[in-house]
This record gives sequence, C-alpha cells and structure tokens, in this order.
Amino acid sequence: MLLLRLLQKLVKTLNSDGTPGQVALGIAMGSALGLTPLVNLHNLLILGAVFLLNVSFPAAMLGWIAFAPIGFLFDPWFDAIGNALLADATGLVPLWTMLYNVPVIPLSNYNNTVVLGSLVGWVVLFAPIFFVARLGVAWYRTHVLPRLLNTRIFRFIRASKLYNFYQLFQTD
Repeated sequence: MLLLRLLQKLVKTLNSDGTPGQVALGIAMGSALGLTPLVNLHNLLILGAVFLLNVSFPAAMLGWIAFAPIGFLFDPWFDAIGNALLADATGLVPLWTMLYNVPVIPLSNYNNTVVLGSLVGWVVLFAPIFFVARLGVAWYRTHVLPRLLNTRIFRFIRASKLYNFYQLFQTD
C-alpha cells in the first residue's frame, strides 16, 4: 500500500506546478540513498536536506528505489575507488588522520572503502543525474502528459463517478 501511495504522489508530482528542477533535484538527492550504504551520517544529512529544501520528496524516494540496485551492482567499483583513496593514496593519509580526529566525522564511516567510494561516485554522478532527470521531467510534461490527457481511458476515468468520489477524500 505504501508503494502505491508513493507512486500516486510521484505521478501527482510529475503533473504538478513544481518545476522540473525541483523534481530532478529530489531524484538526484534520493540517488545518494540508493548508491551509498544506507546507515551513514551523510545519508541522514541528505534526508534532512530533502525535508528542508524545496525539493520533491516522492521524487527523492523514487531516486532511492531506482538507484539502490545500481548501488549494489557498482559496489565492486565503489570498493576499488575507496581503496584507492584510503589505502593506495599515501599523500591523503594526513587528511584521513585529521578527519578521524574531528569529533563527528568518524561517525560518517568514511574509513569504509565502499562508503567512501560510493560517496565519491555519487558526488561525481550528481550533476549528470540531475540534468538527465530534469530533461526527462520536462520531456514528460511536454510530450507524454498531453497525450495521456487525450486518451480515451484517461477521459473515461476522470469522468467516472468513482473518480469524483475519490477526489472528495484527497487532502493534498
């Protein structure tokens, strides 16, 4: 039931007056939750930013769901990136030591190769995810939505008494 409600909110978000940038930023921020291991400080910060900023929460949840399998698939590469940054780059040892001695930073679990590699991977992929999602939302609104509104089944559903009855109970 929760997934159905989330899907309903996503469709409502895609068709809303919100800008494509708000929806795309939600997807891009939600992709961090999917690409990186979940129980980490940076994911808590990203969730807080999703709640505080004017971004689409359903789009963030869609980004999380869509990018979670990709995150698992890319774990070997994320591990290699993290290993290269933590173990192989001896010039970064003073940075890691300094960060480890800062009070809150060790809670971020950056010393895990998969966590660090996936976080770096997400930072690199953030802009492409945002721009592709923004183009996708704009394309959906200009090309797909007008066609959907003119389909016979969509007009039938909107004209039905059941749909009107359903609309009475919508709170948002």
